[in-house]
Amino acid sequence: MSGRDLFCQPRRIRRGAALTLVFASVLVAGAATDSFPGPDRKPPADAARSAGSASRHDNGAAVAKAAAEAMADGKSPMEAAERAVSRSGDRWGAVYSQGEYEEFQEALDGQYTGVGLWARRERDGRIEVTRVQTGSPAAAAGIRKGDRLLSVDGKKVDGLPVTEVVSLLRGDADDAPAGTAVTLGLQRGARAWTETLRRARLSTDSVTVHRRADGVTVIRIAAFTRGSGETVRTAVRNAPDGAGIVLDLRGNSGGLVTEAVTAASAFLDGGLVATYDVDGEQRALHAGRGGDTARPLVALVDGGTMSAAELVTGALQDRGRAVVVGSRTFGKGSVQMPSRLPDGSVAELTVGHYHTPSGHSVDGRGITPDLDAGRDAMRRAETVLSGLGDPS
Repeated sequence: MSGRDLFCQPRRIRRGAALTLVFASVLVAGAATDSFPGPDRKPPADAARSAGSASRHDNGAAVAKAAAEAMADGKSPMEAAERAVSRSGDRWGAVYSQGEYEEFQEALDGQYTGVGLWARRERDGRIEVTRVQTGSPAAAAGIRKGDRLLSVDGKKVDGLPVTEVVSLLRGDADDAPAGTAVTLGLQRGARAWTETLRRARLSTDSVTVHRRADGVTVIRIAAFTRGSGETVRTAVRNAPDGAGIVLDLRGNSGGLVTEAVTAASAFLDGGLVATYDVDGEQRALHAGRGGDTARPLVALVDGGTMSAAELVTGALQDRGRAVVVGSRTFGKGSVQMPSRLPDGSVAELTVGHYHTPSGHSVDGRGITPDLDAGRDAMRRAETVLSGLGDPS
């Protein structure tokens, strides 16, 4: 990939006046040059490839033209580009302010600005805190796992998508840097209260490693941030001989493709990880040599497993290296190209897609696990590992 990377992160996408949060991939290969790196899949046929490339080229030209005309008229290039992207029909097309884009670049290094809360939406729509980061503003305020989040800066959050709640907690990248205040409405049992926190620059623990009493090593990857691939390789090398590994990719929103390939290389000895196209030009990603190809391996996935995490899952499944347990993955297998607008904001449009080694198209389809499992996925993984037995 020549140092050019694919990063996937929760992000704000403006469509007209609306502010929406989705999970998407951001190519941040040297933003100064606006050059497009490349990852992701081969096209189905030459005719379709040519038509798709022309369409993407037309969309890009329309966005650039709209931004230039707005600039000449003294209007906002960013707003004009947002309207053009919205009209393009590109599901993953997006426009970011300069501050938002810089935030994504920081996230490549496993850093973010926030209060240190993880949350999930329960079936009844309530938002529950699932994790509080040690040393974070939330931890200092005494917020605990299991607390209910009622509101953020006065806005009720019941029923909102978790991604939108995250957006409220972090605030707009341009207007909510470290040190800005955010007021949370909270509930614990019968007690309800408000807490005002100051956002801070925090580091994410993108890879956590846990060795169980039975010798099984559980490697959880929340996102493929810089250095995460080598952390996975080290964890595999340090795992007890003959013991199985659970690679937990549930909720993994993606990340740097180079790190994803390095992580896959921990379990492969060379060979294909994925194929992809960029405006019709076919390319491929290959694993490094020397990975552990013998020990039992189970990969856990769910509907929050996307992009680079799907790339790893597809490679391990197609090449018979892992048994995949869980539920169908998200289905984000497309590639976006970033380009700078006159005011420093960044516009992106989809330029390609990727396939797994067997030619499976991920985008819009996801990856089907070998064994369906819900909340009992970890227990099912343990059963599978015991059935695979000692590789020696």
